[in-house]
Amino acid sequence: MTRRAFITGITGQDGSYLAELLLDKGYEVHGLVRRSSTFGTERIDHIYRDPHASDVHLFLHYGDLTDGQGLTNLILDLEPDEIYNLGAQSHVRVSFDQPVYTFQVTGGGALNVLEAARQLNKRRSVRVYQASSSEMYGDVLETPQNEQTPFRPQSPYACAKVYAFHQTVNYRRSYDLFAVNGILFNHESPRRGETFVTRKITRAATRIRLGLQDRLYLGNLDAKRDWGYAKDYVEGMWRMLQQDEPDDFVLATGQTHTVRRFVELVFGRLDLDPDEFIEIDPRYFRPAEVDVLLGDASKARDVLGWKAATSLEELAELMVEHDLNLARQEAVLRDTV
Repeated sequence: MTRRAFITGITGQDGSYLAELLLDKGYEVHGLVRRSSTFGTERIDHIYRDPHASDVHLFLHYGDLTDGQGLTNLILDLEPDEIYNLGAQSHVRVSFDQPVYTFQVTGGGALNVLEAARQLNKRRSVRVYQASSSEMYGDVLETPQNEQTPFRPQSPYACAKVYAFHQTVNYRRSYDLFAVNGILFNHESPRRGETFVTRKITRAATRIRLGLQDRLYLGNLDAKRDWGYAKDYVEGMWRMLQQDEPDDFVLATGQTHTVRRFVELVFGRLDLDPDEFIEIDPRYFRPAEVDVLLGDASKARDVLGWKAATSLEELAELMVEHDLNLARQEAVLRDTV
């Protein structure tokens, strides 16, 4: 029997990789998308364009995480075997400017998903994955951080994620719902949004290399992060929902690097000196900074058999090659106008 999955945030970085993974495993995949005046499906368009598209079981549904009743109606109608809640207002810096909206989508939205799943669970069993974040650790009390490390959130986004984390645990304990938290440390890819620092760096550096851009403005170059490859991490999400018992897991590489180091890797691959092109702009500093995040994924390794497979150097190369192709396309368009 074909298993059915429901993904919120399917048009995002993680959602697109997860959809590919589940389709490869023979799932029927349904995704939640918000209605807007423009299409935002670029990350999953290639699935529809596959020459075997008639065999692809991917379906999109309009909806919103803040609409609890609409979400419940949809989930009860679809009756998925697995739900992956990846949808959120996920930009940390933006969350300081829009804290209420961030909570409504990231925190309240998670509760809406859990409640919809609880209603479905009365009818048939369902498993829920909640996308938690290393940002929850905030002003860290210990390094590295694992599943037992206390949360000390430093942003409205992180606070909303902490709320969603605890609600997931509460629904697991109180309603006997198979619900898990994946505490994912930073994971990047060529599909990362261009306002996130890694993609902002690779897009700018490749454009600078082809004369399409002059400067790159960044904030705290000394912030340290545990950076992995998003495509590796969605495999861990799936494995969490295949266990006999629900539990929470950290996914991380176990290595930390500064933003400065990522800059050096990217600009180095393009034979550019970053000091000639980068300026520090105070507007990109967070009101409350998280300086060091480093994950201990030993539990995921021992229980799930999962580990990060892509180094920071390999990740930087993937992203540079992708964005260099984009920059070349831009250059061709510029020269033909």
